[in-house]
Amino acid sequence: MFATMNYTEEIKNKIIQENYRIGKEEALLLVQEPLSSLTQNANALREHFCGSTFDLCTIINAKSGRCSEDCRYCAQSVHYKTNAPEYSLLGEKAILEEAKKQNARGVQRFSIVTSGRTLSNADIERICGDISKIKSETNLSVCISAGLLNSEQFLRLKGAGLSRVHNNLETSRRHFTSVCTTHTYDDKIEALKAAQRALSLCSGGIMGLGETFEDRIDMVLDIRELGVRSIPINVLNSIPGTPYAHLPQLTNDELCRIVAVYRFVVPDAFIRLGGGRGLLGDKGTKAFKSGANAAITGDMLTTAGVSVETDMQLLTELGFSYKKIIL
Repeated sequence: MFATMNYTEEIKNKIIQENYRIGKEEALLLVQEPLSSLTQNANALREHFCGSTFDLCTIINAKSGRCSEDCRYCAQSVHYKTNAPEYSLLGEKAILEEAKKQNARGVQRFSIVTSGRTLSNADIERICGDISKIKSETNLSVCISAGLLNSEQFLRLKGAGLSRVHNNLETSRRHFTSVCTTHTYDDKIEALKAAQRALSLCSGGIMGLGETFEDRIDMVLDIRELGVRSIPINVLNSIPGTPYAHLPQLTNDELCRIVAVYRFVVPDAFIRLGGGRGLLGDKGTKAFKSGANAAITGDMLTTAGVSVETDMQLLTELGFSYKKIIL
């Protein structure tokens, strides 16, 4: 007798054979599928659309703390008492040194991350100088995560050599007001659209903020609509002093299910494991076998991550190739 094809396999084949885009109801049905079948078929989609290519990036916390926003997960908000470091924008020497160090390790991307709602034009000018130096002295692709910038600022950054803008939606539109009240979901959408006119986009969210799986699907559908090709999936690292300090840690199986469903929704994207991966006992190995094909390596903003050397060894063992790519 021939084995009956299950729902997950049917959808996978439809995506491959017909370039089909699944909708919300199909994604919700996938959530209910057995995890082993879901992750296996998601990984097959990754292999078909992306091959073994893997995208590694590192970040530098270039401006830390004293953030006016009240994001309930964040150690850098002035609204909460945490042990996060506080300092103004780093100078060119510190940023360039870190970029050169990561370039020598073979990392592909380097992201300059700053705390706060946005940056002043004076800070933009300084960062433009930093980007120009990095581009002239390394072969890194440079990204920025700097809040709610405008079109003119993005164009200035692009002129300096910036290639990508990161701005996480964090969660669904429905759930967003439970996470942050000092800016809106639409503020983030507007910033992403402003960046999109000149640069590629990176946008994802944090899992474990009290959201439902429907929230996670709604968010990634909005991300797909924006044409985002790099989608970070972060796991909440519950920081003492923040309102979310009490929330339980996401399980590895739950993360794998999220990664797999996202692969079905955006089969040709770089699904990037980000913050919180170091909390997992396997450093993300199971998730990399569930459809993920990118990662933030090294330390995060205010917490430790997985070392570049550990990641490169792991990726080699998993059969990935992390040579430099440009999107």
